[in-house]
Amino acid sequence: MSAINHIAVIDIGKTNAKVALVDLATLSEVALRRMKNAPVRQAPYPHHDIESLWTFILNSLASLNREQRINAISITTHGATGALVDASGELALPVLDYEFDGPDGLAADYDAVRPPFAQTGTPRLPMGLNLGAQFFWQQKRFPAEFARATAMLMYPQYWALRLTGIAANEVTSLGCHTDLWNPWNADFSSLVDRLGWRGLMAPVRQARDRLGPILPALAARTGLEPQTPVFCGLHDSNASLLPHLLSDAPPFSVVSTGTWVVSMAVGGRQVALDPARDTLVNVNALGAPVPSARFMGGREFSVLTEGHSEDWTEDDVANVLAHKTLLMPSTQQGSGPFPHRAAGWLNAEGMTNGQRFVAISFYLAVMTSVCLDLIGADGPTIVEGPFARNRLFIGMLAAATTRPVIASEAATGTSIGAALLASDQGRAAQGKGERTEPPADPAWVDYVRSWRAAVDADKIYPA
Repeated sequence: MSAINHIAVIDIGKTNAKVALVDLATLSEVALRRMKNAPVRQAPYPHHDIESLWTFILNSLASLNREQRINAISITTHGATGALVDASGELALPVLDYEFDGPDGLAADYDAVRPPFAQTGTPRLPMGLNLGAQFFWQQKRFPAEFARATAMLMYPQYWALRLTGIAANEVTSLGCHTDLWNPWNADFSSLVDRLGWRGLMAPVRQARDRLGPILPALAARTGLEPQTPVFCGLHDSNASLLPHLLSDAPPFSVVSTGTWVVSMAVGGRQVALDPARDTLVNVNALGAPVPSARFMGGREFSVLTEGHSEDWTEDDVANVLAHKTLLMPSTQQGSGPFPHRAAGWLNAEGMTNGQRFVAISFYLAVMTSVCLDLIGADGPTIVEGPFARNRLFIGMLAAATTRPVIASEAATGTSIGAALLASDQGRAAQGKGERTEPPADPAWVDYVRSWRAAVDADKIYPA
C-alpha cells in the first residue's frame, strides 16, 4: 500500500452529498463531486435514498481515483441519523429522515423514559432530531422489523460498514443530541439500558481508527487498491472543529455552516446552557464535551433567497444599515435560539433585491452571534463551510460579537477535518483564511443593537 497522501472524504450533508479528494500535504481539496440529497417520501415513512447515495459514492470514488490515486477513505455525515442493520448487514428498516414528524406521535411515551439534560447534554427536540426518539418510534411502530436488527449504527459508521463489512460506532455522532450518550462518563446513557439497546450498540471506536480495508468487490468496482484503508469517521460539525482542536490555542469558537449553522466554543466562558434555546453538549473527536448551539441557518438561507438575486452593492449595505431593515427570527421554527417565534420584516418598505440579500445575510450573522453568546464563546470565531464565502455574514458576525472572524479557505470545511483522521494529526491549518476585525463604522453595531432590541420587545421565546 502506498503512502497516505490523498484522502477521499465521503461527506453526506442533509442537502448535498459530496466526495472530496483532499491532499494531506497542503490540507486542501483538489477535486470534488457533488449531488443533491433529498429524502424519499414513500412508505413506510420519509427516509434517506441510501441506494442512490451509494451509487454516487462508488461512482465518485472511481472517477476521483482515475484522476489521482486514492490512498484512504474517511467519512463524515450530518447528525440525528442512524441505521438499524440485521445480521447480514442489510437495513432492517429504512434510514429515517429526521425532519419526519412521526416520532412526535409518541412524544409523551418517549419523554417518560428519556434521560435529563444534565445527564446527556441533549435538549428535547421535535420530529426525529433526537435519534433516541427515532429508534423508540421505530421499535414501537415496527416491532417485527426492529426485532431483526442486530446492530444500531450512527450514520457515518453505517457507510463504513458498507465499505468494510465492519460494524462500529463513534462518539461525535453518539454525542450529537441523540439522548444515547453521557459525555461526562463517556458511556451510553440510561436510556440505552432502560430500553435494552446496549446489546445492539456496535463497538465504540475512535474516529481515527482504521476499521479495515475496502471490501474486495468494491475495490474491483472502483479501481481502488484492495488494501485501501477506511477510517471510522465522524459527525460533520466535529469534522470542522477537529483541525482547530489540533492547532489553535483556546479560547476560540468554530461555526460550521451547512443546512445547520452549528456553533462550538472551546475554552470559552463558563455558562449555564439553556436546552430550551437549542444549546447542547457535543462531543469532539478527542472525546471531550463541547458547549454548542445551532439553528437551521443554511435551510433558512435557501428558503429566503430562492427566486431572488444574490447580487448586492455597497449602497445596498448603507441603505440597510441606515434604515435598520431587519429580518426577525425564525424562518425555520421548532429549533434554534428562538424556536417559537415567527419570522417577520421590520423597516422593509420598498426593499430592493440587493437590500433583501444584505438583510438576510445580516440576520444569519446576528442569529449566529446569539448562539455564540449562549455557549460562552470567546476569542476569534472561525467560520467553516458556505457562509465563509459571504462577506456580509462575516462582517456582521464580527460586529455582533466584537471579536475577529476568520473565514476558512476550504470549500467544504468538513472535508479537511475528516481527512485529518488519516494523518498523524501532528499539524493542522491554524487560522487559515482571511481575518476580519470588527468594523470601525458604528452603524454596524447600531444595527445589531436595533435587532436585539426588536427581539427583546417581543419575547416569544423561552426566557
